[in-house]
Amino acid sequence: MSAPASNPTIVVAAVALVRDGAVLTVRKQGTARFMLVGGKLEPGESARDAAIRETLEEVGLRLREVQLLGEYESAAANEPDHRLVSTVFLAEADGEPTAAAEIAEVRWTPLDPAGLDDLAPMLEHNVLPELRRLASAPPAQQP
Repeated sequence: MSAPASNPTIVVAAVALVRDGAVLTVRKQGTARFMLVGGKLEPGESARDAAIRETLEEVGLRLREVQLLGEYESAAANEPDHRLVSTVFLAEADGEPTAAAEIAEVRWTPLDPAGLDDLAPMLEHNVLPELRRLASAPPAQQP
C-alpha cells in the first residue's frame, strides 16, 4: 500500500479571545498542547457559526464582536502527519471561561509566550505573531 500524495487535512474554526496581553487557550483531554478554543465544522455549518458553537460548548462563553482574524495552515498539534487549516476569529466575551466537554484545562497564554513549549503549531507560528502585530499597531490598522 502506497502512502498518500499529501498529508490529510483537518478543517477547523477557532476563536482568539484576548484580554490583558494574553489569549485564551485550551488543552484537550489526553493531549499536551494548548491551542485556541474551536473545532471541526458540522455539515452545512459556517466557520463563524462553528467558532461560536465551539466556544460555548468548550468554555461556556457567548461571543460578541466576532470578526475574521485570518485563515492559517500548519501542522496539526495532535494528529501526526496531518495538516490543519483553521479559520480564526477575533472575538470578545464576558465572563470567565470554564473547561467543559473535551477540555481538560483552560489557560490565558501571554501573547509573547517566552519559555512555553506546549503550544500548538498553528497558535505558536501563525496566530500569536498576528495578535502581537495587532496589539502593537495603531488603532486605525486593527480589524
